[in-house]
Amino acid sequence: VQLQASGGGWVQAGGSLRLSCAASGRTFSGYTMGWFRQAPGKEREYVAAIRWSSNQKFYADSVRGRFTISRDNAKNTVYLQMNSLSLEDTAVYYCAARSSTIISSYVGQERVYDYWGQGTQVTVSS
Repeated sequence: VQLQASGGGWVQAGGSLRLSCAASGRTFSGYTMGWFRQAPGKEREYVAAIRWSSNQKFYADSVRGRFTISRDNAKNTVYLQMNSLSLEDTAVYYCAARSSTIISSYVGQERVYDYWGQGTQVTVSS
């Protein structure tokens, strides 16, 4: 399984970006897909997750209402639409995949994910 994240860049505060995570190597029915981020000098943190089959979505409190996770079955791609970006959203964003479903309370834990993509940098400036 390979994950390829893209879509990062520079944006002014209040702006929007859409990240993509293209997945290859198999079909992802039954998988749980997640987005995490790591800001300079901080630990990596959970952002959002989606169950591929049911399309059930989960969000960290810090992004709920501003970010939207989605997936495209035909393209085997997961997206993270980020709106109303703030300086605190500056980070390297990573996508991850778990090869099975998991109870909701664990979707935000890094250790449950089996595969990781390379990061994509998001920089928000004032």
